[in-house]
Amino acid sequence: MPDSQLGPVLHQRGARILTGTCSWADKSLTANADWYPKKTMTAEERLRFYARSFPLVEADSTYYRPPGRELTKSWAERSPDGFCFDIKAYGLLTGHPVRPETLWPDIQEAIKPEFAGKERTYAHHLDPDALVEVWYRFADALEPLAERGRLGAVLMQYPTWFTPKRANRDELARLVERLPGKRISVELRSPRWLAEAERERTVGLLHELGLTFVCVDAPSTSGLARDAIVTTPALSVVRFHGRADATWKAGATSAAERFRYLYDGEELAEWVPKVRRLADRSEEVHILMNNCYQDYGIRNAFDMIRLLDGDDG
Repeated sequence: MPDSQLGPVLHQRGARILTGTCSWADKSLTANADWYPKKTMTAEERLRFYARSFPLVEADSTYYRPPGRELTKSWAERSPDGFCFDIKAYGLLTGHPVRPETLWPDIQEAIKPEFAGKERTYAHHLDPDALVEVWYRFADALEPLAERGRLGAVLMQYPTWFTPKRANRDELARLVERLPGKRISVELRSPRWLAEAERERTVGLLHELGLTFVCVDAPSTSGLARDAIVTTPALSVVRFHGRADATWKAGATSAAERFRYLYDGEELAEWVPKVRRLADRSEEVHILMNNCYQDYGIRNAFDMIRLLDGDDG
């Protein structure tokens, strides 16, 4: 596809700024909103249409089930030159529980006997060699995107119970060898990583490891700071989760309902000077809307592009 079919990439303060949403095929968007021109579009048609508006998307489905090479190859072939996929890591790899049926059949057989038959599987439920294989297969599945220049960063989103302690710092240190040659972004959901006593150490560690800190805009109840932090010169990332305090910790709520929040112009405008600071110190900035309820993320992504494009600072 020609470059003319790629959404706008902003060039400001020496950086490329790419904006998009955390999913282009969420049911809340495809079935309950009117942004796509037809309800019956094929997967290929939908991705091509999306790419004409935005140069960046985050693949969220890979958190729930690891992708295969055929899937990522299809994404690479259906998207235009310059389009970028950030890939959310399979939940098992960031300490989250997964459904055992999302694992490959041979890996399911490597679940330790005492955990067999449980509804959820954690990384420590697997034989160590099997876990190494999961990391390898996940990384290998991303190669078709990398080969076509479509792979942005691999997002490692860690849960609130992943707190600043030695074992977890060691886990972060192993990412580079587990995902060789990949840009890696890290979202730390525990506020303790940026507490006064830990902030300098956390930023320094990620800088030393070459890992991109993911800046977030999240509900106040999360305790997460809305800061612009740069840990690598190659890439900065901002993810917008909405500001709905009531549903942030509601585990039984669907993802779409949990992030059901439409930012107003003033809330997004708060980030314009922050994105400018990120652009001053980064070659590339990724801005991702995770408020994927119906077309809320789409609307706010357009809003953010307009705000940044109209900013003459």
